[in-house]
Amino acid sequence: MTILLAFIGLAAGLGVAGGVFALISVIGVIPRIAEKFGIACHTYQMETIIMLGGTLGSIMTVYTPRVPLGVVFLSVSGLFAGIYVGAFAMALAETLKVIPILCMRTRLKHGIAIIVTAIAIGKGLGTLYQMYFLGGGSV
Repeated sequence: MTILLAFIGLAAGLGVAGGVFALISVIGVIPRIAEKFGIACHTYQMETIIMLGGTLGSIMTVYTPRVPLGVVFLSVSGLFAGIYVGAFAMALAETLKVIPILCMRTRLKHGIAIIVTAIAIGKGLGTLYQMYFLGGGSV
């Protein structure tokens, strides 16, 4: 029975991960990030690294190994993860034209940079609030 459950869990995880990665690829977020950073010739390598990072993150979540690399490594890796998530979210919003549609519907002509900055600061403060006052969520 355990082997059957492990197989079902693995198949479900692979299906969900494949669907998420397909969605990311189809809407063109990774090429958009590569274009913004000026490394469009390395799009395939970026997609491969993102896939490997997702796989490693899944393995780390399931098996929770002890990695004694210290607070500095944790801080630096958290910073890079936050930068990636922020860049990914903005590329996704830009790809889906969320901000231009918002500006068009609200007839906003000036202050777009202030709105984007406020959104980023709000996300950051919300995360800090969750981590320090609510116990970090259910990890």
